[in-house]
Amino acid sequence: MHHGRCKQPPNAKRLGSLSFIVLFTFHGRILVVPMEGSHWVNMDIMIKAFHLRGHHIDVVRTNKSWYIKDDDFINPILKKNVANKRGKTSIMSFVSLQIEIFRALFEMHGMMCKMATTMLEDKELMGVLRRKKYDLVLTDRAWGAGIILAHTLELPLVYNVRWVTSGEGHLTITPSPLSYIPMTVKNLLFYGTCEIQDMFFICPQYQTVCNQFFGPNVKYNHLLQGADLWLMRVDFVFEFPRPTMPNVVYVGGFHCKPSKPLPEHLEQFVQSSGEHGVIIMSLGTFINELPDEKVNKIAAAFAKLPQKVIWSYKGSRTSTLGNNTLVVDWMPQNDLLGHPNIKLFVAHGGTNGVQEAIYHRVPVVSLPIFYDQYDNLLRLQARGAAKTITIATLDKEDSFLKAIQEVLTEPSYRMNMQRLSRLHRDQPVKPMDKALFWIEFVMRHKGAAHLVTESNKMPWYSYYSVDVVAFSFAIFDVWTGRKRKGGKKREGF
Repeated sequence: MHHGRCKQPPNAKRLGSLSFIVLFTFHGRILVVPMEGSHWVNMDIMIKAFHLRGHHIDVVRTNKSWYIKDDDFINPILKKNVANKRGKTSIMSFVSLQIEIFRALFEMHGMMCKMATTMLEDKELMGVLRRKKYDLVLTDRAWGAGIILAHTLELPLVYNVRWVTSGEGHLTITPSPLSYIPMTVKNLLFYGTCEIQDMFFICPQYQTVCNQFFGPNVKYNHLLQGADLWLMRVDFVFEFPRPTMPNVVYVGGFHCKPSKPLPEHLEQFVQSSGEHGVIIMSLGTFINELPDEKVNKIAAAFAKLPQKVIWSYKGSRTSTLGNNTLVVDWMPQNDLLGHPNIKLFVAHGGTNGVQEAIYHRVPVVSLPIFYDQYDNLLRLQARGAAKTITIATLDKEDSFLKAIQEVLTEPSYRMNMQRLSRLHRDQPVKPMDKALFWIEFVMRHKGAAHLVTESNKMPWYSYYSVDVVAFSFAIFDVWTGRKRKGGKKREGF
């Protein structure tokens, strides 16, 4: 397996700016096309589980990794996002932020399209991939290269998914009426923005690749909606009740596991907290640094607390840092969350961290920044297990400090999180075992076409039966018209 920060193995095939990693083992054969960042973290966990069961795993990825180098991508968006939430910028600045996001996403997906084009044009590589006779392609739906590769190789397609380029995964394949699918005004605007960027900036790039290699009759949207299986990284402890489809399998928290002993220096620090306990803070794999004034406020708020704090942060240190706060470049998040002395998790709201907090029963103070984080935390807050503030307003009226104190002192937050954890753990099959079963099910049966609806290939007027209704009205109109004419003739006699 090829890990984000590992050196390129000697058997990797290089094609210009791309690397294709081929590894050998036995049993089932799975071709993996992952995404970067936190998405790679949970994909890597799943890959290792398949490897332990004796499956052959090949990983294909570009060596232009924004997991390794993300400053140019994330930092400009973060700064503009903070400025807009302060209310100090104009409408044009907000538009500028959206354009910045669209530009970054356009470039990212352009890189994926280049990757797909380079692979498909390399006859030697495609010959190797065909001769290996894979059983399926496992990919993250947030990027499209794996979808195109699966179609080229005529292989079953499985997604490890939560969000797709156009928004939350369910919205792509399941009925989602707003009358009972919770979606706040902000989330609705976010969904609309995602639809625009998907329609005008992202899907056309992948459709161009499809046109080049498969012809215009092969629609990219049909390919992505036609996956055999969606391994959805949520469950209905976290997700609101909603319609679903038979090829959607819920594996929320599959990456969670019991905690292991901490390294000695961390264990000593945690134990030194006494009865007050410890707070941990992490903003995920992408956010390496924050604006200086935000860092100062966060550090100052921590310094006023009796608890010890472990803060995962790679940015520059601040003079307001208290003696109770340990700043680290990285921390064993899962193991810390499982420690009995941990009282609170300050998090950005990524799916992985939220699921780990539920698993380990730790309430959350959330600082959502962008993408799916607001949506994730809306669900956690609605269940009374989290308190959310924006990173732009955390320095106003000590809102950050007050949020932490509220969650620590109000018992309902911990009680609600404990209830969620009990519900999450009380299931007949562990999420990882469920994922393994269904992946192997697809391999055994050469796909799962019997679970895939054809409705996604229907035009909108057929999907909503507009053509049937229009035809019925036309027939009714003709029938009533003839009846009226017949009545007039009888009156003449």
